[in-house]
Amino acid sequence: MAETAIPPRCPAPIAEDVTMTGEASQVVLSKQDLRAVTAFAAASAEVVLEIFEADQPDDSRPRDAISAARAFAGGGERGKSLRDTAAAALKAARSAHTAAAREAAWAAMSAAGAAYLHPLAKATQVKHILGASAYAARAAELVADDDRSVGAEHLKRMAHRATPVVVDVLKRFPTAPEGGGRVGELIRMLDADLRSLALTE
Repeated sequence: MAETAIPPRCPAPIAEDVTMTGEASQVVLSKQDLRAVTAFAAASAEVVLEIFEADQPDDSRPRDAISAARAFAGGGERGKSLRDTAAAALKAARSAHTAAAREAAWAAMSAAGAAYLHPLAKATQVKHILGASAYAARAAELVADDDRSVGAEHLKRMAHRATPVVVDVLKRFPTAPEGGGRVGELIRMLDADLRSLALTE
């Protein structure tokens, strides 16, 4: 079985006030920042949704998670729909017959979870920003017989779709952490690409 990252837990409810103080470094995030990050994650996951739906044509749970993410990105509120659809997409991943379909469902779960990016300057938070893209890239690789160049090309396309707001939010956090198997590697690749893009453009 191909190496992959352990999927993140489903997002837990957090306060609507997205600034925090205390011992951990504070990152200030506006709702518009969270909406931009969630829109990026939803667009990333949507690209590979058909991989899951080819495997499980009667299961709408990943599509529902992406729709909930898009609704928040378009001006909706964070709440039960995002949490419930993220949890449902995680369950859908467990029902997938192929590793590629599983990764595509995890991408959808990550899209809904992106709205719950925590305002703490911790490297682990980067997966809330880039996780959907990395899971989607991994799904694309697996469909292509584990061709790593396919994943790299997918990330390149996602980097071009990242808005200046997404890049700015990313730069408020430490660089992506080590570990996480191939998905973790893909997160680090995209993280480095976006930070470099911000420096040169």
